[in-house]
Amino acid sequence: MSRVCELTGKKAMVGNNVSHAMNKTKRKFGANLIKKRFYIPEEDKWVTLKVSTSALKTINKIGIDAMLKEARAKGFYK
Repeated sequence: MSRVCELTGKKAMVGNNVSHAMNKTKRKFGANLIKKRFYIPEEDKWVTLKVSTSALKTINKIGIDAMLKEARAKGFYK
């Protein structure tokens, strides 16, 4: 499974490793993802999501229901 946040769609970015001699080689900056279980009272069930830590902070701020509604509107979550 790909390393993509299921709520925000964040994924790896591409950049360069730069040596002291300014030689550049390609590298990836991976998304900071964690696997977390959430209880959704509307559906009365637990779901396991792979979310970025920034999405987790947003969930703590606005709640899982609002975050899921937003993710469904953007097409990230079914």
